[in-house]
Amino acid sequence: KINMELRHLVTFKTIVDKGGFKKAADQLGYAQSSVTNHIKDLEVEFNQPLFDRLGKKVILTNFGKQFYPYAVKILDIYTEVKEKANRCNEPTGNLTIGASEALTSCRLPQILLEYKERYPEVNLSITSIDYQNIPLELQQGNIDLALVLKKNDWTERDLHSEKIKQESMVLITPLKDKQKGNSKTVLYTERTCTYKSLFDDYLTEHPIEIEGSVDFGSVEPIKQCVMNGLGISMLPYFNVKKELENKLFNGEIIKDDQYAISTFVAYHKDKWVSPAMESMIHLIQSYSKYWD
Repeated sequence: KINMELRHLVTFKTIVDKGGFKKAADQLGYAQSSVTNHIKDLEVEFNQPLFDRLGKKVILTNFGKQFYPYAVKILDIYTEVKEKANRCNEPTGNLTIGASEALTSCRLPQILLEYKERYPEVNLSITSIDYQNIPLELQQGNIDLALVLKKNDWTERDLHSEKIKQESMVLITPLKDKQKGNSKTVLYTERTCTYKSLFDDYLTEHPIEIEGSVDFGSVEPIKQCVMNGLGISMLPYFNVKKELENKLFNGEIIKDDQYAISTFVAYHKDKWVSPAMESMIHLIQSYSKYWD
């Protein structure tokens, strides 16, 4: 059984460096009896005396002289390991975020810029995600964090998910002078997207005359089509805020919460939340307070 403790080594080294038990006790803030007991513990551990007590003087025995560089080395190694452990609390390494196109274009740019400035040691990458495979992507480690738009009550058994902000949906329609014969076409985002199903529910519940539909892989062409009078759509407010302010098409904010969605940040429940992940989550939370 090993009874030696780091504090024993610190005491031993301090006695040698300061030239006596009392000076070591003063330096370390111990009672002199504690210093004496530390050395006795070491001497019992090694079954060898470390000091010869010659009156008021103490000098290292032959074994004490041999042991001193080892004690210094052990303390140096401990200090080095502790410094490495402290550095592990700083964001480093790889961080992959999976995000929808809507969030990547409107929510993430400023966050990513500030994150890179704050934590240059992190290798940051962004990838698009399939909404149907978010749990699998996180479980397989393809992404570390997911930033997604989901219905307000979204949960997944194997994920830790945090609602960041509830988002308003907007029904967008062409300006009157842009309306054409095909303005009743419904313009959908990709089929796996959360707000496609919300739009379907809305159309079922409201008397809107529609004639056909078109699916798109991203938000930008939908907005362009509405601007040019080619149909109607439902998109998150943050995606169409600039176009509404510039009066490029009409927009009706949907007040009913059953058609609202939220931005969530999610990661696998068994995933170790690294400093890089934790700092990104905190930054997203901080920015979300100022999102429209």
